[in-house]
Amino acid sequence: MAHSVRCISKDGTLFIMAADTSDIVETARLIHSTSKVCSAALGRLLTAGVFMGQMLKGESDTLTLRIKGGGPAGVVVAVADSKGNVKGYIENPNVELPLNEKGKLDVGKAVGKDGFLTVMRDLGLKEPYIGQVPLVSGEIAEDITAYYAMSEQTPTVCALGVLVNPDKTIAVAGGFIVQLLPTADDKIIEKVEKSLEDIPPVTKMLAEGMTPVDICKRVLSEFELELLDETNPEYRCGCSKDRVVRALISLGKEELLSLAEDEVTEVNCQFCNKKYKFTPGEIKALVKEV
Repeated sequence: MAHSVRCISKDGTLFIMAADTSDIVETARLIHSTSKVCSAALGRLLTAGVFMGQMLKGESDTLTLRIKGGGPAGVVVAVADSKGNVKGYIENPNVELPLNEKGKLDVGKAVGKDGFLTVMRDLGLKEPYIGQVPLVSGEIAEDITAYYAMSEQTPTVCALGVLVNPDKTIAVAGGFIVQLLPTADDKIIEKVEKSLEDIPPVTKMLAEGMTPVDICKRVLSEFELELLDETNPEYRCGCSKDRVVRALISLGKEELLSLAEDEVTEVNCQFCNKKYKFTPGEIKALVKEV
């Protein structure tokens, strides 16, 4: 079961979240049959979605993260709700690449960095809030950090990791995100920098059995922390036949009549791979609702 925690420093100067998202990323791997490097890319973005979703204030608010970097893996998408439940997909899930010069999965090359990270928040208003920044590395954590610095002027440290077993199953996955609050001054920044010295990779901490709370305390060892809350986010897709029907109706009369000529119309959910099939008669019935 995935596990996410949020903490604040007792002096009220900074905020940290940490999560073990191993189950979420393994579910995504099973759904999308991802290669090792694609599991790492999608898993990192899903973990970022958990964090950023839980920062939403409204219960029905949603967040969409979209990375298009021009790499062979194509577009990577994660969608989260305010409880941190996520779903996602990667356009080309079977990309295989050699390890990078550090002997690690080359997420940056798979994703590419010739493009943008787009963050869309649907807050129930007429138009969603959309922020977009150029990609820094395609490694995702650095791009999330850059998004907060450029788009929201919030000093942020983000670390995301996915460790994949030789058989392509997910060993561990998770991350942390630290944000300075407006009360932070230069001394606090120095303390944060000191805390972050020699921090092990997230995957190493998780593999050694550290919990998200342990990770928060290790990452901010110079601070006294208060636990705000704990949650168990899931990989969750809310697709249904009713939603697919509404999407088909939105195509318009002409497109529906064209689909009605096919023996069967099959619609696949990008997030969970569930298939919805419609007969010509069912499609023709939808024309009357346009």
